[in-house]
Amino acid sequence: MIAMLVDVTRCIGCFQCVDACAEENRLDKEVAPLPQHAPDDLSAERWTTVVEGPQGRQVRKFCRHCVDPACVSVCPVGAMQKTPEGPVIYDSSKCLGCRYCMMACPFGIPRYEWDSASPRVRKCILCYPRLQEGKIPACVEACPQEVLAFGERQEILALARQRQSKNPGKYLDQIFGEHEVGGTSILYLSDVPLDLLSFHGALGEKAIPEYSWSWLNKVPSVSLGMAGLMTGLFWIIGRRMSAIEKTLAKEQDDQPQAQGGNGEQE
Repeated sequence: MIAMLVDVTRCIGCFQCVDACAEENRLDKEVAPLPQHAPDDLSAERWTTVVEGPQGRQVRKFCRHCVDPACVSVCPVGAMQKTPEGPVIYDSSKCLGCRYCMMACPFGIPRYEWDSASPRVRKCILCYPRLQEGKIPACVEACPQEVLAFGERQEILALARQRQSKNPGKYLDQIFGEHEVGGTSILYLSDVPLDLLSFHGALGEKAIPEYSWSWLNKVPSVSLGMAGLMTGLFWIIGRRMSAIEKTLAKEQDDQPQAQGGNGEQE
């Protein structure tokens, strides 16, 4: 499985990765932000951005391509797909527009084409067509500061640990994305906390689909149980209504018939 390392300490905020992404994916760089767009400027036409982190650090933000992605697990039609190589891609021909993927993503990445007549969910696909051609992602190729490194995930993790060991005190003792939510294919080295990217303790190390499937596996038994309960209640209520109707009918039959109009008056 492939991965990308983002070394935050090297980023100068030149945005060449953003421009390369837009050019490679034919995104409209002139589209004005909509009210629905997040403050980080990610949108259906902007799949990656650079945000300002603690101590003025420039931090790149884009899809993490989780090892076990929540967006894929919640998609009811398979529009979100985890490829064997690692990137999480999207098939608009299958999409129902339910936006469950947007709600499930722990990093808040997928964006919706709110202003389109036939809207799609859009996000970084890690230049998957380029990877199939044996090329590296456009952003990696365009970065002038070698902020980005690309390769097999184990090799990228080894590179990150090597940089930490060779530069004591330069980096935090953490590789962001190594374990969070089951691990991601986008890994970060940084000298400042990256809570602004949702890398914080609340995420945990367990993959989100493990939580969701533990509940979804109970759905069939719960559904059968509820069906049985409702059937039982329907039968009990039906018997009670029938008993009430019989009682009322019997009371009416026991009442004396009213006398005719010829009775004597005192």
